[in-house]
Amino acid sequence: MKMFFEKLRTPFETIPFSQINEGEYLEDLDKAIDLAKSRIAEIKKVTSFDFQSIIVPLMECDKELGLISSTFFNLYGSNMNEKTQEIAKDFSPKLTKFYNDVSLDGDLFDLVKRVHDSKDSLGLTTEEMTILEKEYKGFVRNGALLSEADKEKIRKIDEEKSKTSLAFGDNALAAKNDYYLPLSESDVAGLPESFLDASRAAAKNRGIEGKFVVEFDPTLYLPFMTYSARRDLREKVYRDRSVMAVDGNHSNQSNILKLLKLREERANILGYATHAEFVLEERMAKNPGTVIHFIEDILDKAGSVAKKEVQEVAEMAKEKDGIEKLEAWDWSYYSELLKKKKFNFDDEILRPYFKLENVIEGAFEVATKLFDLKFKVNNEIDRYHEDVIAYEVYEGSASEPMGIFYADFFPRSSKRAGAWMTDFKSQSKTQIPHVLIVCNFTKSTETKPSLLTLNEVLTLFHEFGHSLHGLLSKCEYKAVAGTNVYWDFVELPSQILENWVYEKECLDMFAKHYKSGELIPNELIKKIKDSRKFLEGYATMRQLSFASLDMHLHTKPSKEITDIVAEEEAVMNKFRLFPNSVERACMSCSFGHIFNGGYSAGYYSYKWAEVLDADAFEKFQQDGIFNKETAKVFKDEILSKGGSEHPETLYKRFKGEKPKPDALLRRAGLL
Repeated sequence: MKMFFEKLRTPFETIPFSQINEGEYLEDLDKAIDLAKSRIAEIKKVTSFDFQSIIVPLMECDKELGLISSTFFNLYGSNMNEKTQEIAKDFSPKLTKFYNDVSLDGDLFDLVKRVHDSKDSLGLTTEEMTILEKEYKGFVRNGALLSEADKEKIRKIDEEKSKTSLAFGDNALAAKNDYYLPLSESDVAGLPESFLDASRAAAKNRGIEGKFVVEFDPTLYLPFMTYSARRDLREKVYRDRSVMAVDGNHSNQSNILKLLKLREERANILGYATHAEFVLEERMAKNPGTVIHFIEDILDKAGSVAKKEVQEVAEMAKEKDGIEKLEAWDWSYYSELLKKKKFNFDDEILRPYFKLENVIEGAFEVATKLFDLKFKVNNEIDRYHEDVIAYEVYEGSASEPMGIFYADFFPRSSKRAGAWMTDFKSQSKTQIPHVLIVCNFTKSTETKPSLLTLNEVLTLFHEFGHSLHGLLSKCEYKAVAGTNVYWDFVELPSQILENWVYEKECLDMFAKHYKSGELIPNELIKKIKDSRKFLEGYATMRQLSFASLDMHLHTKPSKEITDIVAEEEAVMNKFRLFPNSVERACMSCSFGHIFNGGYSAGYYSYKWAEVLDADAFEKFQQDGIFNKETAKVFKDEILSKGGSEHPETLYKRFKGEKPKPDALLRRAGLL
């Protein structure tokens, strides 16, 4: 029987999804682990201690294993079923055990250390030196210098962490999928047609013909909270969402407490006081103190602005409906009414101009004008779901593709909520990148195409920015290619691309009415730009509260955290702009970013990268948003370099100086 990685007789060696037998995942995993182990055994026989003899084969020893695991976990997030959930319970611990065995192998570390000790005499390139440091630190940060007893503790902790993180994700998904609130015709009166179409389809999927439902999926939850005039129903849905995965069959409280304890124990064994200190050692921020100061600095400027914004929305609620006390479930509804009053437009007015297919073509055209890329649909490329689209990506006049781009845009019960970019294969000198973006946009219906909100357009451009980082990588080795960069730098390429959505020169390329083909009117473009700062103080406070909660949970001694609901409430009180009216509300229980998504002690990265993207985009504004020379420098010094050099070095090469927060504060109206 052929193993997974022996089936790649496909166009451009893409993943043969239709040939994957789920029952073979674990068997293929075992074979790939055995293959990697045999290669490691060969490395240990080497007698020349240099980069090419030790480091390169070590990086390549698990290439089949990496392919199997990236495929499995990518599908686990975007096309899960009960069988893969069961497989994951064995798959993840086996994978964790293998990598722990490698990182805790004393003989292997000795070889890496010998190369590292002689690094200055080896004539290494900058990228090779970065990789050598990364490999050496990787061993040390995973316990290579520990006693055998402590190494065994690390092994057990990592296996438990892996299982617990998976359990957290399963519970969050199950809690999301289980919830729905049936709605009658009178309950949905006045709601946008786009919501009604999606709600009716969701009800039909649940076997409820001719009715409507609201679910926790953002494509239903957000428009319901924004446009429903039924305050009683908004309150119910908000309360239900606030306690998702908190109690009951899908409670995540014990998983969170366990993860915090395991992360802290691991950090302590390695010599760090907290998990945050361990994580931030390999970030631009360097330490928790810098992050906390960063949050406090922006909080000082955003707090007063946010309070004024909330007061203005409260006045709107009182004026419109006599609401004496603004509650959290009122915010989206009355802030949308205020926006309509101030700017005379709302997202529903924009939707007809944001047909999904047009927005995709617009993103592609931006990539063409900036980076000379072309995207071509290839229906022969195997896909894991019928909704997925596969593209060949070409650069310049090249006749061969430089990458494969997959896009998966619509929600389903097998897909977790949110949006993300990932890859099946990272770029290297011998391999083109295969990248994937996953979103959850409202699907087209029999009568109407998929029409996006402005926020969804921004989401698409954001994830597409990540994909450009992966596609335009020009590194020798995949270990530092594409998005394999410092976590608080990885959001720069994604967040900077969002800025183009606010520019007329960009909107004119794709924002066309889906019926008439009419370009978006100039007055609407002006309103989009004018409204960009609308309630930015509130949005900033919200992001800072999440970042502060994350940092708090990963710096406070875990033994002092016994009630995650109470712990979250204490942290959020500092940022609270509304009364805390929901008993046992706890967003931590569905905070997948930090408990199931790699952002632990790193959620601040979004706001950190906003400083970078605002500062960087000012250069594009000065030179022209489609200036070829500026785009080339950004591509050559940021996108193509991946993590081959320190991000501060790369940024200064692009901009000529370190980033300053002033551009972000100006853009957000916080100065």
